[in-house]
Amino acid sequence: PLRLVGSEMCIRDSFMNILNTLSLKINRQTKINFDGVDLFSDAGLLHIKEFVSKLSIDRLFSYLFKTNDFALFRYHTDKYNLLQMIYMIIVGYFEEDASDELTNDPVFKAVLNKETLASQPTISRFYNYMDKDSLNEFLVINKPLRKKFIPFSCLKRAS
Repeated sequence: PLRLVGSEMCIRDSFMNILNTLSLKINRQTKINFDGVDLFSDAGLLHIKEFVSKLSIDRLFSYLFKTNDFALFRYHTDKYNLLQMIYMIIVGYFEEDASDELTNDPVFKAVLNKETLASQPTISRFYNYMDKDSLNEFLVINKPLRKKFIPFSCLKRAS
């Protein structure tokens, strides 16, 4: 076994701190440190948020997704309601009523960059406002995402 003494020990400790602390590319001020207590399962959402941002999925939702809700102002917009539901499903919250339990969840608030999440009634209204046009918008959103995952050469060979 390798033994470290003196300045080598300081180098090792600094190196281990770097390994145990992770900064997110989407927000450099958010740091994840693995030295403390065990993380709970929702903390994986931070990595999923980074994945969503890297693929610009959140921007696609902003520009291409809209329900038939004609209200002039909504604190919880279609984009954030959709992202909230996607994140909830990913970590195992499949029912709308779980929204009430998560309205002040620190990880969900950080991932959605909101003070509070949409409540169960808001999510239920969001589902009710979706219609055939909303489903067609998912198809439009899917096209640029497929191009990012399926190289053009694979599509060419398949045809």
